[in-house]
Amino acid sequence: MSLKSYLSIPISQFIVSRQNKSMKNAIYLQKKIMKKLVKKSDKTLFGLDHDFSKIKNYQNFKENIPIREYEDFKYYIKKILNNEKNILWPGIPKYFAKTSGTTSGTKYIPITKQSIPNHILSANKMLLNYIYEKKSGKFLNGHYLFLSGSPELTKKGNIFSGRLSGIVNHHIPFWIKKNYLPSFSTNCIPEWEKKIERIVKETEKKNITIIGGIPPWIQMYFDLLIKKTGKKIKDVFPNLKLLCHGGVNFKPYKDILFDSIGKKIDTLETYPASEGFFAFQNISYEDSLLLQINSGIFYEFIPLEEYHKKNRTRISLKDVELNKNYALIINSNAGLWGYSIGDTIKFVSLNPYKIIVTGRVKHFLSAFGEHVISNEIETAITKTCKKFKEVKITEFTVAPSIKSKSSFSCHEWYIEFKEEPRKLEEFEKILDNQLCKLNLYYKDLINGKILKKLKIKKLKKDSFINYMKSINKLGGQNKVPRLSNDRKIVEKLEQYLN
Repeated sequence: MSLKSYLSIPISQFIVSRQNKSMKNAIYLQKKIMKKLVKKSDKTLFGLDHDFSKIKNYQNFKENIPIREYEDFKYYIKKILNNEKNILWPGIPKYFAKTSGTTSGTKYIPITKQSIPNHILSANKMLLNYIYEKKSGKFLNGHYLFLSGSPELTKKGNIFSGRLSGIVNHHIPFWIKKNYLPSFSTNCIPEWEKKIERIVKETEKKNITIIGGIPPWIQMYFDLLIKKTGKKIKDVFPNLKLLCHGGVNFKPYKDILFDSIGKKIDTLETYPASEGFFAFQNISYEDSLLLQINSGIFYEFIPLEEYHKKNRTRISLKDVELNKNYALIINSNAGLWGYSIGDTIKFVSLNPYKIIVTGRVKHFLSAFGEHVISNEIETAITKTCKKFKEVKITEFTVAPSIKSKSSFSCHEWYIEFKEEPRKLEEFEKILDNQLCKLNLYYKDLINGKILKKLKIKKLKKDSFINYMKSINKLGGQNKVPRLSNDRKIVEKLEQYLN
């Protein structure tokens, strides 16, 4: 046993003990963070504009700080880009995390010296929780492969800017750095396909014990590795212990990834974003994520059904309920205030506070009033695939098909199968029934003959890879939206129909 793996066990015990103590005081800690954030920023431009000096409690906080999306922050971001100080947070940000917005074009999310630990230490805590659970850190003796964006940074004003995963590459903890793959030069290759090919070459003979990344890009890496070696992943990496994933719902990818590996291994889900690292799976056999309640972020929540209303309810952690969809709002030591990150979550435990990610505020399908969310379609197809053991799905997306009065409209599912169902019509029928069980509005529309049952459109191999390449979003942290309220995505996918 190496010194690293030996020391990891008592360290994990200490971290988990401290974490459990924090969870018992979650409401107190969140209140304390809110006050600390306000006090620290009362002399900034944003603090002066919003009378931070008058904020004494959460009610004052809500009255003085409105809910904002990125567009509403542009005024302040522009000032930071013009080298002005003390705008959203004291001083200037250390980085801008560059990300693509669905309505705002390129977004520049500030990352400060104070917010960096949230991005770095949260992943460390997840691994330490895993070591605590397994009572072993033996897997730390191998190499860790993380598929991420390029670590190359550019200047935006006087501030370094890049993809979040690339920025994190510059802050890899010392105890990981020696075992971290791919190499810096390989990670800087801009073309994703060339980069993956180089990663395969660089890693195929290494003792890989952990692999992390977004599931579709992990699968792309697996496909190339299998093609080159002619072996299942378990035979290439016999000591592979853990798969860390995030960015999209893992369940639709799970079977195909395990099939590529050749066996089941442990998996852990992360919930990072450019705006913060919010939660992680702290127990490998539970499909829920531990909310990071003591990491420089003060959370707020809006019931999803009220999100677009003028007088919407806005609550803190103290008042959340189980199994209710909320839009997630954050306030952080990166200088984000009343910031809607666009995600929806649901609490599955209040002791400790644990969540699942259910979708996006703007990624829903409600062309006919059904308001289907990502979690519902992902659950529907996962349950359907369990009934069709032969089926393996590479990727999919859903869009409305709006017909004239003389014919029925429906949901169209554009699916790239790795292994097709033997009876496609039966697969469609069961998938539709599953969605009806999950969404009563959809069921009413089907029963009322306003909609006909969903229709599957089969796509050729590599259709989604080619689509992502065509819009310059292949690889890194980019992912395909699982559903849309329009046909912009599927119109481009039509050329790949099988």
